[in-house]
Amino acid sequence: MAMTAVAAPSMRPWRRQMGVPRWGAVVGLAVVELAVERWLEAERDQLVLWLPVMLGGGIALWFALPDPAAWCVAILLLMASGLACLAVGQGGRAARSLAIGLLTAALGLGLIWARSESVARPVLGGPTIASFSAKVEAIEPLVARKLVRLTLLPIGKGAQTDGQPVALPYRVRVNLAEADAPKQLGTGAVVHLRARLMPPPLPAVPGAYDFARVAWFGGIGATGRGFAPVVVTTPSESGAGIRVALSRHIVSRLNGSAGGIAAALATGDVGTISEEDSEAMRRAGLAHLLSVSGLHITAAVAATMLIVLRLLALSPWLALHARLPLIAALAGAAAAIGYTLLTGSQVPTIRSCVAALLVLAALALGREAMTLRLVAAGAACVMLVLPESAAGPSFQLSFAAITAIMALHEHPSVRAFFGPHEEGRPRRLARGVASLLLTGLLVEFALMPIAVYHFHKAGLYGAFANIIAIPLTTFVVMPLEALALLLDAGGLGAPIWWLVQRSLDTLLWLAHIVASAPGSVRSLPAMPTAAFALMIVGGIWIALWRTRWRRLGLVPLVIGAIWALTTPAPDVLVTGDGRHVAVRTGAGLAMLRDKAGDYTRDMLAENGGVDGEPLLLADQPDARCSRDLCVTDIAARGRMWRVLATRSAYMVPIAELITACRSADVVVSERGLPKRCVPRWLKLDRRVLRRTGGVSLTLGAGTVVTILNAGDRHPWRDPPILERTPFKPQQGGFRGSASAFRVNGKR
Repeated sequence: MAMTAVAAPSMRPWRRQMGVPRWGAVVGLAVVELAVERWLEAERDQLVLWLPVMLGGGIALWFALPDPAAWCVAILLLMASGLACLAVGQGGRAARSLAIGLLTAALGLGLIWARSESVARPVLGGPTIASFSAKVEAIEPLVARKLVRLTLLPIGKGAQTDGQPVALPYRVRVNLAEADAPKQLGTGAVVHLRARLMPPPLPAVPGAYDFARVAWFGGIGATGRGFAPVVVTTPSESGAGIRVALSRHIVSRLNGSAGGIAAALATGDVGTISEEDSEAMRRAGLAHLLSVSGLHITAAVAATMLIVLRLLALSPWLALHARLPLIAALAGAAAAIGYTLLTGSQVPTIRSCVAALLVLAALALGREAMTLRLVAAGAACVMLVLPESAAGPSFQLSFAAITAIMALHEHPSVRAFFGPHEEGRPRRLARGVASLLLTGLLVEFALMPIAVYHFHKAGLYGAFANIIAIPLTTFVVMPLEALALLLDAGGLGAPIWWLVQRSLDTLLWLAHIVASAPGSVRSLPAMPTAAFALMIVGGIWIALWRTRWRRLGLVPLVIGAIWALTTPAPDVLVTGDGRHVAVRTGAGLAMLRDKAGDYTRDMLAENGGVDGEPLLLADQPDARCSRDLCVTDIAARGRMWRVLATRSAYMVPIAELITACRSADVVVSERGLPKRCVPRWLKLDRRVLRRTGGVSLTLGAGTVVTILNAGDRHPWRDPPILERTPFKPQQGGFRGSASAFRVNGKR
């Protein structure tokens, strides 16, 4: 029978199988289109890692855009663009990936907007001294400052000093002196006290800490200082809580800041550490040890699993009939959740707890546990629940560090070099030390842009200090502390506490040695947000991709770094109330007023890019100061700029003031200046600062940066307030004080 030869079927995949969309050929981009598809095919395992990045990008976009109209437009554009990619892409991987990314960014923007609306509470309209009753929601001892911080939920209205009723926000935060805090004070108690309250403050100058934003998402409508007597009208059933009780017990067993560090490791309470030791830990790059995060959760989970596994293995029947590793993993998961709740459920702790649970689940399923997908899942979980945390340094530092570590050790070359080898103990030890040093250097480099953006400082020797500090904390301090707490149940923990004291003293000694080394910290002025964004995008691009295209991330990373390093320090910083002014003189940054609090001095120095105490303007040779006025000249842009500032609330002769204004380029005052006071360039008096908030001036570039900007409608910038309504005059006298409050829609 004759056989007909048939051509073998082609193994070349159909165009549809390659996922190549047809629109590329239409516009003449078929080659580029195919290259992109092949690249994404090679990177297909990494694409899912970009979901939390796009979710965070949408959140960041909400913070960057000014008002609800812009947010609506952005959501609609993102959704329309994503759907257009699906419609036009014809099934290509690039189109699908871009569509999912855009829709995820729209989800992130919508999440943070919804979150900001869900926590909306009216804030106090102005300074108020009031007596009121409130339920104690949380207690935070600040032993180093001899204070106790209370988070209170006011019950009903308060009363002003003249007896008039006053409406209070939903939640207030009050600091009490330790001596004024009653012994019966505890979580859930109802107290009656008198306090001076103020609305949450805006940043004092551009680049400073924005407590108003943090307070908005925390539901805090006022902060202040409480006065004695504080009367407990309804005692607490649970006392101060297990966290406070444990912290107090630990502090009582150790001396100095060692007790505060031990309490921070166990409960996350850092209030007992002195400011000097806290600053040394920050400058030495060891402050991460004080924030309960991956290191602490890992130690707690590992110790729990080891103990449970060893105890269960003592039973031959259980060893033969039960999956002991699975039972130990469940115990470790319970330990992670309990530890997170005990330490206050801060963002790094939540992230580490989620990561630990995912690791344990992967181990139970027989999957590889420590991957970048684990980090991505943790970041997504945190942002879905607390989207505002993505804008904070805690979230950024935490996830930047773990992402850098995982990206480094997932690299084939690094994994091959630092993986298991058949070698002697000295070489294995040297390889481990090299791995720790390389990891530390990479983490320092990854965290540097974030530290500079938020804190205006970057440590340089942290990688070397952590080679000693991390093993000391993980393998010496924490096990000894856990053993001491266990033995305290029988009153036998004193010898172990002595060892804990010695080990923590060693850690503090190391911190002070590194912090005092020349060049240990580099201070920089506030960097532009766009430069920071470029560095973040470049770093994420390098960390998440695996092919040679990852090198493109160096472009935005380098541009952002150069931009940040070349940004000039401000020449003049003015706080929002106009009281405090810092001027860059030939000798350095100098403050207008001799009397200023430590916080104000440190804040102005940090935002001025100065490491150390600012100088006094009156002591500078190029300044001419009296008790009421101060004039100084600054060289910038090829000429001299004259700055005039008032130093007191006393009246200055009008003719003298007007003459001084006309000869000055910039005039700053905490009070309203007459209209005839017209400087050559800029006038910053009480009326102007009320609209602008704190101001930063760079004379060389002629730039003015303000806290408040026209059109900015973020809720903490323009919140609903509790506004006073004056009483009408009544027969027999005039009651001109504010007596009642109403909720007004906007300020």
